[in-house]
Amino acid sequence: MMHVLKRAWAETLMPLLFVPRKSQVGALCYRKTDAGKQVLLITSRDTGRWIIPKGWPIKGLDAAGAALQEAWEEAGVRKTGDTEAVGSFDYDKRLKDGEYLPVRTEVFAAEVQELRSDYPEAKERQRAWFTPKEAAELVDEPQLQDILRAF
Repeated sequence: MMHVLKRAWAETLMPLLFVPRKSQVGALCYRKTDAGKQVLLITSRDTGRWIIPKGWPIKGLDAAGAALQEAWEEAGVRKTGDTEAVGSFDYDKRLKDGEYLPVRTEVFAAEVQELRSDYPEAKERQRAWFTPKEAAELVDEPQLQDILRAF
């Protein structure tokens, strides 16, 4: 009887407790300087916390291409070198209705070759360059902190 109850619980309640994570893509934009690499962080529109450019997959683009599109729209990154997958991080995205959506963001490193001051979200965000160590201290997501520290 206990086996039947465990199975019933697993089949009915588990899906309610474990919502699958939605997929996003993010761009870890960086430049090389004489002092070493610097990464570009932007502020989120809602809370003003430091993040990397990220967003939902875009139809017609692969994951890296979608990440670069987000880097343009949110940070003004126009030209980059090759992109390379460098990891992923999980976070809970706060929606407009106050609910949270579990998200996994696949991160692509992209060396910035051109940064423009006029871009779609320029009036909605701040952006700044940091060492990877500094950036890791500024972002909230522990897995993203790990990616930055390893970068």
